[in-house]
Amino acid sequence: MNRRSLRETVTRVARFLGLRRSIVGLLGMVVLVGLGEHMAEQFLPLYLLALGGGFLSVGALNAMDNLLGALYSFPGGYLADRLGTKKALLLFNILSMIGFALVMLIPSWLAVMGGAVLFLSWTAISLPATMGLVARALPKGKRTMGVTMHSLVRRIPMALGPVVGGALIGAFGVSTGVRAAFGAALVFALIALVLQQALIQPDPPRDERTARTAESRPWRLWREMRPELKQLLAADTLVRFCEQIPYAFVVVWAVGTAASPGPVTALQFGVLRTIEMATALLIYIPVAYFADRSHKKPFVVLTFAFFAAFPLVLLFSRSFGALALAFVLRGLKEFGEPTRKALIMDLAPEDRKAGMFGLYYLVRDTVVSVAALGGALLWSVRPEVNLLAAFAFGVAGTAWFAWRGRDLGAAAGADVA
Repeated sequence: MNRRSLRETVTRVARFLGLRRSIVGLLGMVVLVGLGEHMAEQFLPLYLLALGGGFLSVGALNAMDNLLGALYSFPGGYLADRLGTKKALLLFNILSMIGFALVMLIPSWLAVMGGAVLFLSWTAISLPATMGLVARALPKGKRTMGVTMHSLVRRIPMALGPVVGGALIGAFGVSTGVRAAFGAALVFALIALVLQQALIQPDPPRDERTARTAESRPWRLWREMRPELKQLLAADTLVRFCEQIPYAFVVVWAVGTAASPGPVTALQFGVLRTIEMATALLIYIPVAYFADRSHKKPFVVLTFAFFAAFPLVLLFSRSFGALALAFVLRGLKEFGEPTRKALIMDLAPEDRKAGMFGLYYLVRDTVVSVAALGGALLWSVRPEVNLLAAFAFGVAGTAWFAWRGRDLGAAAGADVA
């Protein structure tokens, strides 16, 4: 293959995957900031204990992570609408860098908690701006592919980060190793900032005669949410209850406890998670291709059905083979997740996309945050009660969206990049 043919092939592949310049800059940022985040954040509980924070600080960190994940979504969307996606992402990167620096420079568990406020929910606060950038940079016929590439690429640092962080701890010990990981995270975030500003195109000028200002009041923005998007939100919330009620207890069901061992070992459970991740990665791009060329609703309904089926199949899985099938099913729940995000962007107003996306996640995640506590109560009654309750929520959400859910039809210009 000569150089010209190779260049044409690369161009066709980039067009198929929706890899425009701004999207490449976005994906580079996702990998670099995500790598720093996951190589350091995963080991924060160990660091807190080493600094004398105690188990209470570990619990507080986890609770804060869940709460900020819900509360940061709306301000992230508001700032993206107000400042533009490029400036908003710059701000979010700088905040993360300040958080990384605090933990690296000040060996105190209070400094860790303060820094965590700035970097723990980077994904949550930047996601509306990220989705807004995808919607702006790509035509409707390529948005699902753009969201899919984001979902796929962000799993690279999720897989590599803990390995690098673990190696640093193995080489230097917990305290020095974690601080070294945060130092590396700071460097990666700086490189991401430069890459982001060089590649991401600035937002187009706003027409002052017709453009609306960013909405800072969620209740006002709620009134602008289309009925179709509210139906998706209702169904999605029910399905997330299905996911979160047994979420923390899946490993307990599989591995068991010291007093009552489960059907698999901890190592085998790690293999099950790998099976889940591999399944998700294999289906991302094919599903995105077909979803962009047809109606999005069937893909979302099928995704919700996979969410619903997992706890029921898990209930009857008492061997490694059966659990492997259950985790394949769990991987299939990613079947239409990028499609669902693309549908949110399709249903959001053109000049409110980031803000509306943030509002959607604020409402959903705030409501679903009670599921973890409810799941613990149900598990204390009987594990089977927990799994059956989760299944019931999943069926309700799937049925609701199958009945009331809508999309905007097949996207025009699906082959346009």
